[in-house]
Amino acid sequence: MIKYLIVGLLLATNVWAQSLDRIVAVVNDEVILESDLQDMEQTVRQQIRQRDAAMPPSDVLRKQVLERLIMQRLQIQEADKVGIRVGDDALNAALKQIADNNQLTLRQFRDVLEEDGYDFSVFRETIRDEMIISRLRKAQVEDRVVVSDREVDNFLATQKVQEGGQVQYELQHILISMPEAASPEEVQSAQEKLEKVQALLNEGGDFAQVAAGYSDGQNALEGGELGWRKQGELPSLFADVVPTLSIGEVSQPLRSGSGYHLVRVKDKKSEDVHLVKQTLASHILIKTNELTTDEEAQKRLETLRERIVNGEDFAELARANSDDTGSAIDGGSLGWVSPGVMVPEFEEKMNALAVGEMSDVFQSRFGWHLIKVFDRREENMAEEYQRGKAREQIRQRKIDEEMETWLRSMRDEAYVEYRNP
Repeated sequence: MIKYLIVGLLLATNVWAQSLDRIVAVVNDEVILESDLQDMEQTVRQQIRQRDAAMPPSDVLRKQVLERLIMQRLQIQEADKVGIRVGDDALNAALKQIADNNQLTLRQFRDVLEEDGYDFSVFRETIRDEMIISRLRKAQVEDRVVVSDREVDNFLATQKVQEGGQVQYELQHILISMPEAASPEEVQSAQEKLEKVQALLNEGGDFAQVAAGYSDGQNALEGGELGWRKQGELPSLFADVVPTLSIGEVSQPLRSGSGYHLVRVKDKKSEDVHLVKQTLASHILIKTNELTTDEEAQKRLETLRERIVNGEDFAELARANSDDTGSAIDGGSLGWVSPGVMVPEFEEKMNALAVGEMSDVFQSRFGWHLIKVFDRREENMAEEYQRGKAREQIRQRKIDEEMETWLRSMRDEAYVEYRNP
């Protein structure tokens, strides 16, 4: 009897395993298995719980997760085609950084994951895939986005005359996608889906839940969240519409090459003008190379520091000794330094000094330094800082637009076959 029971259990387990690993989709020349889909579903459910958001119905969640897996697989395939890889050293460094951010050792982080039901080896490969996709997007989209000086000039000029220039908007988004060259039948299907979505929203449906259930956007499972956007960071399609919406209001359908869009203003706020704390500082740099060791560089700077303490002029010694040729000609002067300009180890030392004080000798990735602080001030958005922020806002807007087009094109050109039970 026991023998037959064991055989029965083995047969049942085998049938279950085959069922678990049946093919649910074919993406070009690769397959997505049921086990892949269930692993991703588990991860997404956990993320939704952590956000304390409403869980979509199981069939809706499954469909959205499958679409996310398809897009991930397409991007991994593209990365493989263009030769983008992430080696074990880079992956291990990323995992250690994640553990550090959670104030855990890598071993402790692994234990926590496994206690929460995650397979660490699966998590590890998931992070590798995310790093590969990030590098692919950077190479294929982000690095190709160029912002001209004229665009920055026009942006700043517009900001000066727009009353809403200092307003930020928290946005949610629903995309009803269509192929770029949609047939009349595909357009009709998209319009019917759009009408259903609008009806649900008009009946008081929660936008985040409707987005999770019906949006084709990459952030659908996050409730369509686009986060906070400044006026200049709004996608071109939304730029004229969003400022006219009240908090909680949903736009009329907006048509683009990707399909129909609905955008909702979840919240808005005025942006305070922040003063930028700047430091007037000078430094002496001694670089290490084949002829100068770390010990020698440190000793040279210690000697120079002692000479300055004994009354010699910092600027004269910087001109004669600093390996930073750009600042040495000006007596080591770095001018007025804004936050984030210098490497973290340099900025930390500089910020700890009082006006008139000189640092100890210390090392950064560029060599050995000696810093002296001469003055400090607060500037209300210096022109170069404004231009830098404007350039980044324009760049982010263009990246968002190009990314959406790139992903949609990749999806349209792919062979995808769904395998229903």
